Amino acid sequence: MSEPRWLDEEEMAAWLPLVRLVQELPQAIDRRLREEAGITHTYYAMLANLSNAPDRMLTMGELARLTATSPSRLTHAIAVLEQRGWVTKENCPNDRRSQFAVLTDEGQALLARIAPGHLAQVRELVFDRLTREQVRSLAEIATALVEPAEVFGEA
Repeated sequence: MSEPRWLDEEEMAAWLPLVRLVQELPQAIDRRLREEAGITHTYYAMLANLSNAPDRMLTMGELARLTATSPSRLTHAIAVLEQRGWVTKENCPNDRRSQFAVLTDEGQALLARIAPGHLAQVRELVFDRLTREQVRSLAEIATALVEPAEVFGEA
């Protein structure tokens, strides 16, 4: 077994704040969404992804991928969102194994109501603190890190 490649000072100075960010940011966003709408950021992300999809509809598999949610967790979440009248499920006409999650008019109305507050919080916590150059760098860094994380998460 080879010797571990320890992080140097510069890497550690980047890693520790990143770990803190990926823990603290979702918690802050969750708190606000729970207060305003009684939902988590994961549920909000599901609704927002459906809102942006053609016909406000995605396969369950695609929605799971876009929200980094396991199929079993997605099934539970969609059941909750269905009970609240924000999402419905439809069978896929071309593939009997697949189902679509569809955003309802009520779900779209919920998003229209809570999106301004969510957007204000995202701006306050992230984008208002960064220069345009930092935003571009953040996009590059996040893009470079998300793919390997997705692949590792599938293993």
